Amino acid sequence: MSVLTTQFPIRLLQITDSHLYASDTGTLLKLNTHASLLKVIELVQQRETDIDLILATGDIAQDASAQAYQHFMDAVSVLDAPFRWIPGNHDDAALMAELSSGSEINNREERINNWQIVLLDTSIDGQVHGRLADSELEFLQSSLQAAQDDEQVDHCLICLHHNPIPGTAGWMEDIGLHNAAEFFEVVKKFDKLRCAVYGHIHQNLDIERQGIRCLCAPSTCIQFKQKAPGFALDEKNPGYRWLHLFEDGSIETAAERVTDYALEIDLTAEGY
Repeated sequence: MSVLTTQFPIRLLQITDSHLYASDTGTLLKLNTHASLLKVIELVQQRETDIDLILATGDIAQDASAQAYQHFMDAVSVLDAPFRWIPGNHDDAALMAELSSGSEINNREERINNWQIVLLDTSIDGQVHGRLADSELEFLQSSLQAAQDDEQVDHCLICLHHNPIPGTAGWMEDIGLHNAAEFFEVVKKFDKLRCAVYGHIHQNLDIERQGIRCLCAPSTCIQFKQKAPGFALDEKNPGYRWLHLFEDGSIETAAERVTDYALEIDLTAEGY
């Protein structure tokens, strides 16, 4: 775990679900995911300053290739800020760990001022849905307990890939975190947890559940339509989420989307 002392507010950036390919011409439902990520990075450069930490919350790659992960690392490097990543259901967690060996990219805990950030792996090989393995639940429990006992930590934030609360569309019913009840059973024991951030469902969401603020960020590529009974793409543009964490535990946050972008997607798609 690294410990960082910086200004308040602490400035975080969430980038999620880039779905990159080994080829930078690879497309997902007609959208070039590498090009859309670069447009999001350009927007970040225009709007954000003094980023303390970038949180990449999974589905970095669509094809789980080494070159896709290298594309991601190259893209975020221009922001001149440290980043941490966690795997999603399309990722290869072991390959991500191998490629980031010798760096702090795969760190699972970060201390910034009086905030503790905990990153979880919810991925299951070969499955779209997620689950916190027993070892991950134990890690979550021990991390939050350590933060609870540490007088220098006042607030905690958790990062996941899979949504710990139900998705907003009918077809999402079975693709989220399957043991979300166990997740909330653990976190409700600790009063320092303020927020959980996640990706996976490609939407901008800000919902409170069991006293925890749950934030989902737009994908840097395709977006999923809310309240759709079946699979449906939204015509909203790619984006990211910024978060400002304050000393008193409050959080300011919003999603930003690219505007100067000619979006080309397959609106007739029934899945991917």
